Amino acid sequence: MEPRQYSCFACRTHSITQSGYEKHIRLSQDAFCRQYRNLEAQKQAWTQNAEHEKISGSQATSFAGDAFGTAAQYDNDTFGQDEAGDFIVTSIDGGSGTDEIVDEEDPDEIEAEAATAVTEFDWKPPGAVLRQSDYLDEVYQRSITNSSNSWAPFTSRLDWEVAKWAKCRGPSSTAFTELLAIDGFQDAINLSYKNTVELNKIIDMKLPGCRPKFQRREVLVAGQSFELYSRNILECVCVLWGDSKFTPHLILEPQRQFVDEDHNVRQYHDMHTAKWWWSTQVEEQLKRMDCTIVPILISSDKTQLTTFRNKTAYPVYMTIVLLGYLPTSKLDHIKNKASRRRTLAKLFHACMDFILQPLQEASRSRIELVSSDGAVRQCYPIFAAYIGDYPEQVMVTLIKTGRCPSCPAPCEGIGEMPETLSLPPQDDTCIRSALETVSQGSTDFNKACEEVGIKLIPHPFWKNLPFVNIYQSITPDILHQLFQGVVKHVIAWVRSAIGDAEIDARCRRFPPNHHIRVFMKGVCNLSRVTGTEHDQISRFLLGLILGQLVTVVRALLDFVQLARYPQIFIDLGIRTQFNIIKLHYTQHYRLFIELFGTTDNTDTQYTERLHIDLAKDAYNATNGKDEFSQMTLWLECKERVFRHDKFIWHQLFSVPVLQAYRPSLMPPLVPCRLLRMTKHPSCRAVTFSVLQEEYGALDFQAALARMVFQYQHPEISDPRQIRQGSRSLAMLCQSVSVYHRIKFVSRDPFSANPAVENVVDSIHVQPSRIALVDFDDGGALGVEGMCHTVAQIRCVFSLPTRVCDEWFKGPTPSKHFAYVEWFTPFSAAELNPASHMYKISRLRIAGELMSSVIAIDLIKASIHLFPHFGPKAPESWMSSNVLEECDKFYVNPFNDRFQYAKVV
Repeated sequence: MEPRQYSCFACRTHSITQSGYEKHIRLSQDAFCRQYRNLEAQKQAWTQNAEHEKISGSQATSFAGDAFGTAAQYDNDTFGQDEAGDFIVTSIDGGSGTDEIVDEEDPDEIEAEAATAVTEFDWKPPGAVLRQSDYLDEVYQRSITNSSNSWAPFTSRLDWEVAKWAKCRGPSSTAFTELLAIDGFQDAINLSYKNTVELNKIIDMKLPGCRPKFQRREVLVAGQSFELYSRNILECVCVLWGDSKFTPHLILEPQRQFVDEDHNVRQYHDMHTAKWWWSTQVEEQLKRMDCTIVPILISSDKTQLTTFRNKTAYPVYMTIVLLGYLPTSKLDHIKNKASRRRTLAKLFHACMDFILQPLQEASRSRIELVSSDGAVRQCYPIFAAYIGDYPEQVMVTLIKTGRCPSCPAPCEGIGEMPETLSLPPQDDTCIRSALETVSQGSTDFNKACEEVGIKLIPHPFWKNLPFVNIYQSITPDILHQLFQGVVKHVIAWVRSAIGDAEIDARCRRFPPNHHIRVFMKGVCNLSRVTGTEHDQISRFLLGLILGQLVTVVRALLDFVQLARYPQIFIDLGIRTQFNIIKLHYTQHYRLFIELFGTTDNTDTQYTERLHIDLAKDAYNATNGKDEFSQMTLWLECKERVFRHDKFIWHQLFSVPVLQAYRPSLMPPLVPCRLLRMTKHPSCRAVTFSVLQEEYGALDFQAALARMVFQYQHPEISDPRQIRQGSRSLAMLCQSVSVYHRIKFVSRDPFSANPAVENVVDSIHVQPSRIALVDFDDGGALGVEGMCHTVAQIRCVFSLPTRVCDEWFKGPTPSKHFAYVEWFTPFSAAELNPASHMYKISRLRIAGELMSSVIAIDLIKASIHLFPHFGPKAPESWMSSNVLEECDKFYVNPFNDRFQYAKVV
């Protein structure tokens, strides 16, 4: 009987066996085959994640202290975990967000545990389905005329793939038309369109619109008209809510999560765990438990479109959706500067009021939203937060430049306030009262605004929005306030204290690491330093400084208020005062984390990334004339293509629409990572002599013998006996296969594609790098009680199969091994009291440098070391040889979050 033949419905490959089909799906580079492979892995990841939550819950590494104290000094705070490692989650309907808090087999325990949950409300919980409607994919399919063709309105897969490439990845419209005009090209691939114009007609006429269209309106200012392009914000909310990618991630109710059984210590991460959502829905405002709040996050930021032609755009976003483009005119026809600034502010608020006007009624009377699974729910879209840099914050809150956008702190002496003083956000009652005086005449209005310290803007856009205190809606901004603000200032102060030449010399001498960028030309000559570069500099900033400066920089990097350590900069004559608004604003971070969750929820880095796709790329697709009308049309066309691509993907692979779920546990701060090695070695048959000469593995053969002897005689733990016994071991090989890189990957189960493995760390062995090694016991090294330490990896290798079979007589301890040279273990005596960094050096016993061969599974991460420079960096040191030339190092705790959690 002939074997059964299979066909790949992704790429239409026919007549292959079952094993061939499995190999084809695993190795195919076809785009649809890769999507199918990712889908299967995604389904498996979702299933495993669901089963994991049912069985064991989310586990996290217990807190073991940090640079400012041990766990005991923190009163045994578990930092988010009970004894079982679970988080206690309380939702507004009294239920627990996880089933692992109690033992399901003991009814008495269940009853006792249920008594500890906060049950405050008896109403129907939020997110209740009002009625069931059609799946949105079914609605979309009915709008396409030819339902028998999976690629409709295109004739074939090739027809669709070329169209998608042309609109999303391809060249300009003219270049694509010229490509199709090549004699015989269009006939050879049999496309349904002959040029860009025909392709655009198919997309515009036959593909349903997925998002609301942009509407052009004119705004008259001082006799001149300006263009405003905007979308209906409620329609944009409906689009986001109905996106099938977001349906399984919809959060329908707020939660209060506690880290203790008495519900006294609360934890915050995503927005639904913070106070704003809970207070708005439950305690103060709506008091409607059967409806869902939809927090509206608005951001705006003017961006440069060109380098030389001074073209700018002023996009406004609602999370990841473009709401519109504000006018970018500087109003140069208004000659008076004060009047021009006031008019610009009025123009901004008038446009924003027009865009957000639909929220005024919807926030009070609610709307119906349909998710992609057809569930209809009653929702309140409520303005929650405004995300922007400091100029945007000043514009929104009507304050004057130099004032805090949140609290009423005065401009003078804002940096000299007592460290215990943290002013609450500005009460907007007096602000709104001052705005109401506009009906009493300009004199009274000007006087009222002057008394409360705001600009003369009578109708700010937030004036009529319900449940809004704009001074509590200005969120922290990591990019501009920390990296482009505080870190930028500290770098300038350190340069003044140490000198540019010495700083650049030290920058060039840092050893390389996966997470560290080595600035071979220094950092002092950089111009237009970006937030990413300031982030990179902050990772090694502590290794540049001397003396008392260590304390203040360490305090900054640990996010302790810098204002409590200013005296050293004054003593050195670097600063005379600290009236820096971005420095002052760090006092409010705790308040806003409690209100809206962690700061990554409202970071302007997302806005900056959206500028590329929704402003800069859109402008590059135009001819530079009347650009905004072309940009909006280009975006609408691209959105139709993306929506149709998603529909085809769902139809071909029958992707299930996952239901919205109630959020359970907080994702871990440090995701689980897996070690990955290449399938084939970098070099084969590398002799021991080459390992000694080129890789620096000077004691390789003796270390390998000790490892094998210890495995064969686990009852022997004395280092002397191990060394003596290993000398009689017969060496069965004189060469090994060598690998030059170790990779660590991680999967994010909360991402859109949880099956994708992302490289989060790597260690290059040629040249050798530093790694963190975990040990249960370091007795074999002569260092009792060593649990994790630092080692320099000289080579990573694998042994021949015949040698493993002869030496280990059973399961091989590891497929890959590493030859390492040890550093001294972490010791409290070597913890620098100022920098809170561990000081280490080469580990020598009886004058002999200690080395070992270990299983590669013991290597947990790369480690970055700061050389101990002394008063001046030696000229002979370089980035490539500093690990060999320097004797003493400090362990850098700011390499990445994994290292910070392990080392600090």
